[in-house]
Amino acid sequence: MSPMDPDRIAALRAQYADIGLDEADLQAEPTAQFERWLGEVIELGIPEPNAMVLSTADATGRPSSRHVLLKGVSLEGFVFFTNYGSRKGLEMAANPYASLCFPWFCIGRQVIVTGSVSKVTEVETAAYFRTRPRDSQLGAWASARQSAPVESRESLDDAFAAVRTRFADTAEIAPPPFWGGYRVRPDTVEFWQGRVARMHDRLRYRRIADAEPPWVVERLSP
Repeated sequence: MSPMDPDRIAALRAQYADIGLDEADLQAEPTAQFERWLGEVIELGIPEPNAMVLSTADATGRPSSRHVLLKGVSLEGFVFFTNYGSRKGLEMAANPYASLCFPWFCIGRQVIVTGSVSKVTEVETAAYFRTRPRDSQLGAWASARQSAPVESRESLDDAFAAVRTRFADTAEIAPPPFWGGYRVRPDTVEFWQGRVARMHDRLRYRRIADAEPPWVVERLSP
């Protein structure tokens, strides 16, 4: 297969509808505004509406990104779950800051969150783990060395089969000790609305320490 013509890549672009986002449209608090937009995405039937790009960095500042699923949002922040020993888990342990991006490009929107990261409580992790399908619970146990190289697909299947046998007589499976939730406490939350001629609306909530209310809204240049 021949390489793609660079001009063909450069020509890829979408035209956005002229639907604006004004400061008067926003809720007073960013998670309330996020829940409003997420609700609209869910109503439209967009696949994986809670999928987000999680970006982390190691102790040297070298970044990495991947998609994960949002599993909770509140005034305290945005919650997801993963293996503590995965690449992202190790990076958050070394550098406890992260960025989230919700890429709802099919409706010309995205939300970008930046903030500090901390683990949720064991009680929160256990409560969420109970809601997972049993196979997903088993998968968490089987992938004890998430992000580490494996010999083959067969070795993964064998690990899952071994875990299934191990918990065959267990009615309620507890979460693995190496697995749990993280909460991103936002410092900034940007709501991005695509506009024609690339003159996008970008409204960002920024946290102000010891202020009341704690958020200021800024319009950013597109």
